[in-house]
Amino acid sequence: MTDQFKGLLVTLVGVLCVVPDSLFVRLIDADAPTVAFWRLLLAGGGTALWVLSRQGSGPFRAVLGTGRYGALYMFGVGSSGVLFVLAVSLTSIANVVLIIASLPVFAGVFSWFLLGERMSGRLLYTMAAVAVGLAIIAYGSNETAHASLKGDGLAICVSAMFALALTSARRVRPVSMVPGVAMAYVIAALVILPFAAPLSVPPSQIPVVLAHGGFILASSVLLAVGPRYITSAEVGLLVLLESVLAPLLAWAVLAEHPGPYALVGGAIVVGALLVLNLLRLRAPRNPQLPQAG
Repeated sequence: MTDQFKGLLVTLVGVLCVVPDSLFVRLIDADAPTVAFWRLLLAGGGTALWVLSRQGSGPFRAVLGTGRYGALYMFGVGSSGVLFVLAVSLTSIANVVLIIASLPVFAGVFSWFLLGERMSGRLLYTMAAVAVGLAIIAYGSNETAHASLKGDGLAICVSAMFALALTSARRVRPVSMVPGVAMAYVIAALVILPFAAPLSVPPSQIPVVLAHGGFILASSVLLAVGPRYITSAEVGLLVLLESVLAPLLAWAVLAEHPGPYALVGGAIVVGALLVLNLLRLRAPRNPQLPQAG
């Protein structure tokens, strides 16, 4: 098995594990901070135990040794983990995942700001198209059931924070950030604990909570490992699957229709990013001239 095939397979499974994330948030009978607490604690604690059992404490020290970029990574991952649950509790699942699909646009901005990479013309065109798509989604939030502008705004914050994390990880590529995910999640869980009521979850919901944590644990590890073996364009194409599959899953299980505005705006966002990543695959970047997009 080649490294590229391994990376594609691991990343694909990681994406599929994160598809039911928003559905779990809706199915658990608890307030958003409580759902976020258990999601982060179980996934973060499980990941930490997995790393410790395999490699000891060395990988954690390595992440902490990356300085400000490791700190930015953990801040981005931890904050996006909390904001995601809040966003899903306030707006439609389709809106959340389609807005989060804009992550490559924010990654391009952060790559320019933090890494000094110039933004290509094709990324600028993509940013314009994505902005139009997001505007259509936001406009429809006033007329679509389960949707709200407040939740849409939080989803944009999720996209920006996770893009910050991924861009920071690129700066310290030789270091595995799996321990960073574990630390970020556990710290975030402790931060929101005063606002949560962990023991309020009904006993009948415990299996759902454990399954939710298990899926996030698996996706966190796989999506931290797989992309190290493939290009960002290949990662981008695979991640788009969530934007398509998560709304379909919510539609099938919860009868939550995305609404015409989300469908149109989402098609523009996903279509623009699909074209961007296909162009990236066809045109390898010049190693002497780094650029975002």
